[in-house]
Amino acid sequence: MQNCSMSRRRFLTVAGSTVILAGLGGLVGCSSNSGSASNSSADAAKPEAKGITGSITAVGSTALQPLVEAAAEKFQAENSGVTITVQGGGSGQGITQIVQGAVQIGDSDVFAEEKLDNKSDADKLADNKVCVVGMGPVVNKGVSIDDIKMDDLKKIFTGEITNWKEVGGDDLAITVINRASGSGTRAVFEKAVLAGTKVPDSFKPQEQDSSGTAAKMVKDTPGAISYLAFSYYDDSIKALSVDGVKPETSTVETNDWKIWAYEHMYTAAQPDEATQAFIDFMMSDEVQGSLVADNGYISVSGMKVERDADGNVTKL
Repeated sequence: MQNCSMSRRRFLTVAGSTVILAGLGGLVGCSSNSGSASNSSADAAKPEAKGITGSITAVGSTALQPLVEAAAEKFQAENSGVTITVQGGGSGQGITQIVQGAVQIGDSDVFAEEKLDNKSDADKLADNKVCVVGMGPVVNKGVSIDDIKMDDLKKIFTGEITNWKEVGGDDLAITVINRASGSGTRAVFEKAVLAGTKVPDSFKPQEQDSSGTAAKMVKDTPGAISYLAFSYYDDSIKALSVDGVKPETSTVETNDWKIWAYEHMYTAAQPDEATQAFIDFMMSDEVQGSLVADNGYISVSGMKVERDADGNVTKL
């Protein structure tokens, strides 16, 4: 049945968006008589048996995008009447569009209050913390160091340190690759690393609009450094430890690794039926039990600490 189910779905990528289209075919050619009676009660309990239909557009955080795409694929396998479009664009765009009512879900690495000019607009939204994401500095594999001090990391991203030899590496110029100003990943990184230190106007590193592009630039640029969510870590780049702490799930859960954030999927305060069903699926055991970890994220239930909108951390 699994292969047959996959044959009923098509995927289309347009202008950086992942569109997951409901299957066009019926179930006749894929059905099996075996076990039909035993499955009848389970089928009746599924959302599609209730006739859920609709279109959902989720826009925002590129750090969260891989998980939302993976969950959307699974959700549509069980809900053929729902079409889900997943787009990046950054946390700021996600929050702006959900407040405006232009989309059904705004994905964000930061609390909405951090991006809203009118803080009361947050009252129009429901905040769904679907997981936690660790983030950290990543460098081109040709960079010789494996660990960096937090203070030196700050100096690199404020332009004070410009060569890897200044932090124990080879004589190699540092190329800083930032995310765009609306990026939630950038906001999280700067809050943890810069801690309020102002970046000089004279320091103008290149900026990239998405995590995927930033990762590619680091891979292809000698001496490059940027920052990414753990979900983008792979063997093509090198993730640095900071102050001797490795970027791992276990160190995020205890706050020994300081660069992390909740991943929010904001909806309207009273979302439509299809959107609420998808959010419920995001919080289900099917997603939280395996899909979250499989895609490089951390379940909120695994955290030993919590963080509020002001960045204050308290132990649970």
